[in-house]
Amino acid sequence: MPVSIIRYAEQGVPRWGVLFGRLIAPLSTDAPSTGELLSRHWDALWAATPSQAVLPLERVQLLAPVTRQQQFICQGINYRSHIAESGLRVENFPFNTIFTKAPSCITAADAPVVRPAHVQLLDYEIELGLVLRRALPAGTRVEPGELHQWLAGVTIVNDLSARDVQLPQGQFYKGKSYRGFGPVGPTLVLLSAEEWARLPELHMRLAVNGQPRQDAYCAEMIHAPAATLSELAAMHDLEPGDLVATGTPAGCAARAPGKLAMFVLRHLVSDAGKWRMFVRKGRANPAYLRPGDRISATIRTDDGAIDLGEQTTRITAP
Repeated sequence: MPVSIIRYAEQGVPRWGVLFGRLIAPLSTDAPSTGELLSRHWDALWAATPSQAVLPLERVQLLAPVTRQQQFICQGINYRSHIAESGLRVENFPFNTIFTKAPSCITAADAPVVRPAHVQLLDYEIELGLVLRRALPAGTRVEPGELHQWLAGVTIVNDLSARDVQLPQGQFYKGKSYRGFGPVGPTLVLLSAEEWARLPELHMRLAVNGQPRQDAYCAEMIHAPAATLSELAAMHDLEPGDLVATGTPAGCAARAPGKLAMFVLRHLVSDAGKWRMFVRKGRANPAYLRPGDRISATIRTDDGAIDLGEQTTRITAP
């Protein structure tokens, strides 16, 4: 049975617990990071029982279950539907696109997010987040049936993106790393080996002001977790608690122009002119996030056996 880990503040002090419904079973640890919690208290996380759940969720302040000491690694264009809406061709991207977000952008699942004053094209991207259970040594080959050996669990990530920074400047890190641009949680859901096999069944949904925007299953990933972990292990070190966001499906605010417009832009307009037109058109697109908008994001299996909870993010002005 999945175990829902929650990080919260009680009277301003960060704590860890296991969530049972709307009640928290507090854990007797002051682990300062997600990595230390998973490395030193793994058995205790699985041993918590509903009878120990005595603290109402409403009495505490929610914190992100992935702390800011961890790496925040992302996969780009990992869903065919998102590639298509971006005006790209799947066959042109046979490789796994990897980038990072600043860990300082991580925030709680219900925390308000400030849209910076200079950002007009703020976009949303629901993603499944994978959290490392243990260090991944260089050269490790991870097989699909071995995910439980290397991964602790899953969480919801919203890869908020300033498209008018990311795309015209070619700055993924810069356009995606403003403070608050990484809502994570509300929970980190630990999975058994059998439950990891159900990863493709996880159903991602995101709505803005109650309007459905994204709706897809994790089965649609192009580069699955085992292959991605193997590739990352060949590049650099991964540590317990590190977060890997696995890409977003179609439904984002950003859209590619039509074929005729693409031809004109590619052959008759300079790069600078192209991006000025992109930003100008984007400002008239009501799908981009504005102060006052409310985002709801959920990931769960359709039978509810694995449920990562719900993110409720409000966009605010500076």
